Amino acid sequence: MSGENKHTYSCSCKSCEPLIIENNVSRKNFLRTLGAATLGMGLAPVTSFALQEKGKAEEILKSNVVKNGKVQHISLLHTSDIHGQINVHDEFFWENGKAVFKKRGGFAHLKTMINELRKQNPNTLLLDGGDCFQGSGIASLTRGQGLVPLMNNLQYDLVLPGNWEVVYGKQMLLKDLGGYNARKVCANMFDDDAAGDLLFPPYSVFYIAGIKIGFIGYNDPLTAIRQAPDYSKGIKYCGPEKNIAKYVKILREQEQCKMVFVMSHMGLAQQLNLASKPYAEGVDYILGADTHERIREPLQGKYAKVTEPGAFASFVGKLDLVIEDGKIKEESYELLEVDPGKYAADEEMKNLITQVYQPYEKELKRVIGKTKSTLMRYYVLETPMDNMITDALMWKFNPDITIANGFRFCPPLVASAATPADITSDYLYSMIPGNNETLMADVTGNQILNWLEKELENVFSKDPEKRLGGWLVRFQGMKIRFTIANEAGKRIEEILVKGEKIDPEKIYKVVSCEREGDPDSLLCRIKEVKNNQKLGVLIHDVIEEYITKHSPVEPKVEGRAVATDATADLLTQIEGVNYQFR
Repeated sequence: MSGENKHTYSCSCKSCEPLIIENNVSRKNFLRTLGAATLGMGLAPVTSFALQEKGKAEEILKSNVVKNGKVQHISLLHTSDIHGQINVHDEFFWENGKAVFKKRGGFAHLKTMINELRKQNPNTLLLDGGDCFQGSGIASLTRGQGLVPLMNNLQYDLVLPGNWEVVYGKQMLLKDLGGYNARKVCANMFDDDAAGDLLFPPYSVFYIAGIKIGFIGYNDPLTAIRQAPDYSKGIKYCGPEKNIAKYVKILREQEQCKMVFVMSHMGLAQQLNLASKPYAEGVDYILGADTHERIREPLQGKYAKVTEPGAFASFVGKLDLVIEDGKIKEESYELLEVDPGKYAADEEMKNLITQVYQPYEKELKRVIGKTKSTLMRYYVLETPMDNMITDALMWKFNPDITIANGFRFCPPLVASAATPADITSDYLYSMIPGNNETLMADVTGNQILNWLEKELENVFSKDPEKRLGGWLVRFQGMKIRFTIANEAGKRIEEILVKGEKIDPEKIYKVVSCEREGDPDSLLCRIKEVKNNQKLGVLIHDVIEEYITKHSPVEPKVEGRAVATDATADLLTQIEGVNYQFR
């Protein structure tokens, strides 16, 4: 393991008051690589180096200034939002104005890549930003336990719980994360009891390459709202504004850390906001997660830089630092792709994956049906995958409207009319990991209008601290037209239900899925619904029956959600910065 003589620090904070929301957000330009800096002794400068290339990495590591300890070279490798995707899969890219798909990921290939990077620089730390053990068949069927030995085999140094880590409840959260050999860090998850103690250490310090660097962790403070209420039962959250300045001061002054990092699972909008808040002064980087954004050059806030390393173990964020006299002399950040064509599969990891899968292999490999169009979930407004899910609910129950959450997880499944693809039980778990009860309720047109305005605010709020992190809610039986740039509560331009303008007084039958812990008066965040009833059918059964009877399916984007000021292929919520998802 890299970074010998490592230490762990924690504290015993009490739970916090309600969040204080501020509206001031500064989101500016990309970080530009620092100019050339001569690293002493009259040697040529080390600048903008690409350390993932073995030759260049070895050249720097063999240089006299590094060998003699004149400067320190540290590498941070960052993954996040793996969502249980441990095998090679189709991955989406946006190139030259169109969707392109490539094979990426796979833990066996990721391990080979990590091993090579560690070999290039022994002073390397491997970090994960959360949402690891939810989002696939093996994750769901083992309640996260199947991922633990695989993550341990990758030898992570530090992990942060994400918003989906609570999916199996508090006790499984603690058991799954407790099984990791890596340190845990999170400064804003507390026991919901009289003591109010933190569930995990709020920060962690590593002594590596002769210097100390510190990490503070933050899960999304909105997790209890975003997820089903039962998931966070027994847990309280607070925003980083409550304690981040205190921990930065401890790390800078008491622990004498040369650099301070925040590991965050709050989404890119909230992370950019945090990077420009005065209480984040003293933070060098926010290593972000949650929104699956692919930051290829760090985004610069007023006080800190922000990165995010994509999802599904398809990418690794790599930050290289050259430090002299406690100051950053050079920094280089890259988003590296886990390409199975470049990195051979590690045999030890392959065997571990086989062992984990063996008890569930027959069920997970079972073919439900086929698709003639690519199933994907990368578009913010509407996706073929979720159109298929809401189509299945409409076919089964024939209500006025069907609703599905705007989830981000699940990699694509590439298909065409010429080459249909198998939809397996495993892929069904990737689309919808929780096999929940289906519900039907009576909802007025006015309730639907107010709910949609709130859902649009959850996605596009001008206050980043109010964004819930997911894409726009999905539906069938309804078409909406709206303007993103309008103020909250005034975005909707038109709603059609079954082709007719919505009637505010009319009662509509709406079908969706149960969220554990929601009251009977709530359906998919629609408040005060009437006659909410369980339909006696689980969502997996509905989708499987639909796919079986309609195979091969061919869902497409068809204009169910149309923005007047954005295209159907919108790929990110982030505006006002020089960033494009690709």
